[in-house]
Amino acid sequence: MGEILTKPFLSIIIPAHNEAGRLPPSLEKIHTFLSQQDYAAEVLVVENGSSDDTLSVAKAYQKQILNLRVFSESARGKGLAIQRGMLEAIGNYRFLCDADLSMPIEQVNRFLPPILAPVDVAIGSRELPGSQRYDEPGYRHMIGRVFNAMVRGLVLPGIQDSQCGFKCFRDEVAQAVFPLQTMGGMSFDAEVLFIARQKGYQLQEVAIDWYFDPDSRVRLVQDSLRMAFDLITIRLNAVRGRYDT
Repeated sequence: MGEILTKPFLSIIIPAHNEAGRLPPSLEKIHTFLSQQDYAAEVLVVENGSSDDTLSVAKAYQKQILNLRVFSESARGKGLAIQRGMLEAIGNYRFLCDADLSMPIEQVNRFLPPILAPVDVAIGSRELPGSQRYDEPGYRHMIGRVFNAMVRGLVLPGIQDSQCGFKCFRDEVAQAVFPLQTMGGMSFDAEVLFIARQKGYQLQEVAIDWYFDPDSRVRLVQDSLRMAFDLITIRLNAVRGRYDT
């Protein structure tokens, strides 16, 4: 992949909490994919609050993936890791990517020109026509749809799948939105998309293929309750002008 470039076309940002097992095959797939593309790219792994060898595993891959940058946050929280990665990235497009690669990495090009006309924020969606879900238990899908109905009602009307872990931000949008992010946990998705829309940026969903991972770190009941409270907090933050800066 060559040396780190001043301004790559794409930055791929991977939050990594206790991902020592899943990270190596994902980094290898990403490296293989990017080596076949005609654009320059960088990969950022942001380890946060891990109790395993995630950080050392990620650093070891810097020997073979020269455009891999590794960061560490002591506090646990996916939102914290994403915020750090988005603000450290230097690509024209900054792509949020779950460490399990539940969306095949080859589909990242669906979020980018020329396949997708330039947009401010492209959101991976498992609900659009043309999208596919594989191996997901029915009860998980049902709970997810109930929560998404809450998201649509409170903060993001019209967005069918705000919680999918694959999203792409234009560089200027990332620099404007992520400094205003206040939530370090799972609700950061809804918050940053709300901020982006409030600032007038264009949001567009993109149909993807998505494979359920039985090792998912999402705790359906606990996380859903917490995120429901966070949705109300987002509305209150907006009323108080927290996102106006």
